[in-house]
Amino acid sequence: MTEETYLELCTALERRPGRYRGLDIPEFYEMARELFTPEEAAVCAAQPRGLQTVARIAEAAEMNEAEAAPVLDRMAEKGLCFAMEKDGRTLYAPLPLVPGIFEYQFMRGTDTDRDRRIARLIRRYKDAFDAACGVPEETFPSTRVVPVDRKIEAGSRIHTYSQVLSYIERFDPIAVATCYCRHQARLIDESDHCGAPDEVCLQFGAGARFVIDRGMGREIGKDEAREILERSEEAGLVHSTVNRQEIDWLCNCCSCHCVLLETALAAPRPGLFMNSGYRPVVDPALCTACGVCVDRCPASALTLKEADTPDLDPDRCIGCGVCATGCPEEAVALEERPGFTPPPVDRKAYKEALRANR
Repeated sequence: MTEETYLELCTALERRPGRYRGLDIPEFYEMARELFTPEEAAVCAAQPRGLQTVARIAEAAEMNEAEAAPVLDRMAEKGLCFAMEKDGRTLYAPLPLVPGIFEYQFMRGTDTDRDRRIARLIRRYKDAFDAACGVPEETFPSTRVVPVDRKIEAGSRIHTYSQVLSYIERFDPIAVATCYCRHQARLIDESDHCGAPDEVCLQFGAGARFVIDRGMGREIGKDEAREILERSEEAGLVHSTVNRQEIDWLCNCCSCHCVLLETALAAPRPGLFMNSGYRPVVDPALCTACGVCVDRCPASALTLKEADTPDLDPDRCIGCGVCATGCPEEAVALEERPGFTPPPVDRKAYKEALRANR
């Protein structure tokens, strides 16, 4: 029965969306047995879509409520399902592997034997999955870049969804957690760190409450959230999130470790895969051709040859603004990119766009 339970878990995770899914290979089962007890695997496999009561999940898992409730609580604590309070009840929702279960394993920033074991098992599974399936070709971008809005040209139209500070002003609570990508890399090899700040992953609203209540991150005020954005921009990190106007998380990504950027930059034309809707423009009167913007660009979209100002490859440019924040002469600004399609308004529109472009 245990073998059958983990096979059912694999099948359930195969049906959930995301970059990595369940795949019937040995590496999946090695990883799954470390993450899930047999009882947790059975409940995860049976979870219906969306936020559900314990009673509904227990029915689907063919358990009674008294059996299912503590299992779901343990799963939420371990980041194996999502939970939130509504109308005095705790509701639970299933999570995909990515984004979801994998990230929650490392957001606490802890360094234990089990953390290191999980990090290695997840890395091994990702490598085996990629070898078997290759990098999926997206026909509709699932993620997007939020530009450094203070570097957008004066007088330009700035959409609300492009104003990174607007999310901080809008949401309460806000949480910050450890960058799971960089932390996982360091758990596997303690010397594998690029020097970028770690505590920079932001969550908003219900997602923040879940992270705070489960000890995966800590609650912060709006002033500290703004300071985290400034620190991330100084470090050359890219504001990345889901490709919709209504967001509940914001990662600050490096190109050397973070899955979102790594996946985008592996595409032949990253600027079409993940973009902010803006592009850099250089003022030749201010530019000294120092090359700082070229060195900072995570997408290698800028080159400095014989010209007095850097050349831009629009197919590679993701519109992050890292070039602009690093320019010592303030010669680089961001302008709106022509023909850019605005991100879907909300979750419903996002799901419809994904289905329509499959």
